[in-house]
Amino acid sequence: MAQLKSLSASVSVGPQLQPSDMAVLAAQGYASVINNRPDDEEAGQPSSSEVEAAATAAGLAYLHAPIRGMPEDQAVARVAERLKADADANARTAMFCRSGMRSTAAWAMAQRLDGADADNLRAAAASAGYDLSRLPL
Repeated sequence: MAQLKSLSASVSVGPQLQPSDMAVLAAQGYASVINNRPDDEEAGQPSSSEVEAAATAAGLAYLHAPIRGMPEDQAVARVAERLKADADANARTAMFCRSGMRSTAAWAMAQRLDGADADNLRAAAASAGYDLSRLPL
């Protein structure tokens, strides 16, 4: 399984996850998975429907909010909604895309909608290895 990095106590992010990773995530205590990767972005990647089927079978909530380039408002709003539901349930969330960068940007933008401090979000992202210095937060 790809290495996930913590953005907060309840949200981790990383590169492409495989359907076989879903049971592992559930065993690690994650409650949901957010897939920010568009289908057919790269040859050989699993489709969203394949990941969703495995996530559902493992008992995980699943959201596909694909992002190409800068996260769009609609994708950010959907991510924010899932993150809020997980936070309200005191649940852990795993997010992924090709490298984790778009997921990190979507997480930060979603947190800003909830009033989080931009500098703190950039620092959390940097500690996970993602540079959001040019992201308008």
